[in-house]
Amino acid sequence: MSIYDYTVSKRREGELDLSTLRGKVLLIVNTATGCGFTPQYEALEALYKKYHDKGFEILDFPCNQFGSQAPGSDEEIHQFCTARYKTSFDQLKKIEVNGENESPVYTFLKKEMPSEEVRGLKNKLAMKAVSKMSKSTKSEGDIKWNFTKFLVDREGNVVRRYPPTFKPEDIDADIAELL
Repeated sequence: MSIYDYTVSKRREGELDLSTLRGKVLLIVNTATGCGFTPQYEALEALYKKYHDKGFEILDFPCNQFGSQAPGSDEEIHQFCTARYKTSFDQLKKIEVNGENESPVYTFLKKEMPSEEVRGLKNKLAMKAVSKMSKSTKSEGDIKWNFTKFLVDREGNVVRRYPPTFKPEDIDADIAELL
């Protein structure tokens, strides 16, 4: 299996066949609009604007599994992101990233990259705190919180998993290298 074997639901109607993104570098993120990490949307948008014309896409999956921090409808989430953070990349349909109803894409991502490196004492303490609050984190490879990021190369290989504490702007060099 590869990332290109999956389809995901679009925010409004229809499906996105991920095979149509073959040859692009992807950053896949589970997001929330009421989270302490929500301001990362600004840096995600900056990356998108910087690299989109070079073959970079962001797949934004709203998820309400962590502290009920994405409570709105898909359209309300989209309106919030475009109004508050001026995002131009689209959000996909809200999903679950852990548990029996998790998106098959996230089952695949977690299998391919089951852990993330958390650097720095402050970030380790933050991740420990949010992991304790997470009701859906049951196994080691599960997503711990909102704004976990997966980087996928042009061939569809999952090359890195970043914890929520890893700022999008710090992914810039990794994206540039893959492009």
